[in-house]
Amino acid sequence: MVRIGAIVLNVSNAGRAGEFWSHALGYQRGGNPDFLQPRDGCGPRLHLDETDRTHLDPWAASEAEQLAEVNRLELLGATRVEWEYPEGADFVVLADPDGNLFCVINTEA
Repeated sequence: MVRIGAIVLNVSNAGRAGEFWSHALGYQRGGNPDFLQPRDGCGPRLHLDETDRTHLDPWAASEAEQLAEVNRLELLGATRVEWEYPEGADFVVLADPDGNLFCVINTEA
């Protein structure tokens, strides 16, 4: 089963937002300066993004699990979204029944 691996937060200034949210949540910067991670490793990563909209990124452990979860989520009412995927994309974009976008990520990739 997928878990919330990341929350993508749309911000106007990633540096300023990173400073605020790292102190507010007790998170630390990850390998990418736009990623904040819990200090204890428990909980979702926060991805600060100046161009993408706010959304959840459920994570799957493998491509097989990702595909199974996408199918399960579609049975629950999610729909696939037409998307221009980069080569080697590790994510599938879906919309929940209210139209909120989210990405199911293959963390094995």
